[in-house]
Amino acid sequence: MIDPSIVSTERGLWALRWSFVVLLATALLQGIVVAFSGSVGLLADALHNAADAATAIPLAIAFLLARRRPTRRFTYGLGRVEDLAGLVIIVTITASAGAACYQAVGRLLHPQPIAFLSAVMAASLIGFIGNEAVAIFRIRVGRQIGSAALVADGHHARIDGWTSLAVLVGAVGVWAGYPIADPLVGVLISAAIFVLVWQSARSILLRVLDGVESETLEQIVHAAEHIARVEEVTDVRARWVGHRLHAEVSVSVPGGLTVLDGHEVAREVRHQLLHHLPHLGGVTVHVDPYGQGGERHHSIGEHRHGDYPLHSHD
Repeated sequence: MIDPSIVSTERGLWALRWSFVVLLATALLQGIVVAFSGSVGLLADALHNAADAATAIPLAIAFLLARRRPTRRFTYGLGRVEDLAGLVIIVTITASAGAACYQAVGRLLHPQPIAFLSAVMAASLIGFIGNEAVAIFRIRVGRQIGSAALVADGHHARIDGWTSLAVLVGAVGVWAGYPIADPLVGVLISAAIFVLVWQSARSILLRVLDGVESETLEQIVHAAEHIARVEEVTDVRARWVGHRLHAEVSVSVPGGLTVLDGHEVAREVRHQLLHHLPHLGGVTVHVDPYGQGGERHHSIGEHRHGDYPLHSHD
């Protein structure tokens, strides 16, 4: 049987390859039009598309590293590199926004005419189509494999598509006799990118800090507490390592069960969790006798041993 983590990683790499090709082609085409037209709005959009294409590189490297098996040093594997790649993506997007904003403000202070407005309009429409296609692709695959970084990259591409339409509006404004419309669009695009950075950074930082959505914990509890001979679910922890979820669950069972019976209950808990959480990569199930479940029952009161002073273990 093929490891689900390998399948999801391969699918993520496949999504990155095709989205990289589409966005790079879009950025190059827009860059050519910028060279002839001088549109700073289209320049901001082209820079953003180029940055979006570039973000596929660290994410692809992360997916490749995630395929490596766990070792004695990295017992959970290298899936966490994916979260670090997400931070690189955030920095890259921020840099592209800063460059676009600098160019737009400079053009506001020193206006310049724009040529080939029809080409600018056509390039903006191509930018919208290319980015929306990539956005749908990345978000869908990211959700399927549980990758917050890939979903964030997809939302980034979607905002890119909207900003491409803003370039179209700016070109129409210039055509109508308002030359300031183009640099104003460039400033608005930069502002939209900064808003996107904040939204994406929150989801990435949540995983970097071992945060997990409350709905995920509720799913774990719901799946475990409906298993025969499970009297109570006491402690639940979970964290993401890349696009794979790892959980720790403590359940209470009738005190008269044998060790073998308790093992079978734990085995069924794990089985049901794997069914209910498609991105679950590993789960540890701790079994306690009913009435003594949870970490509070495992604390050790004050005691002495060896040369240690009086101490306890909570």
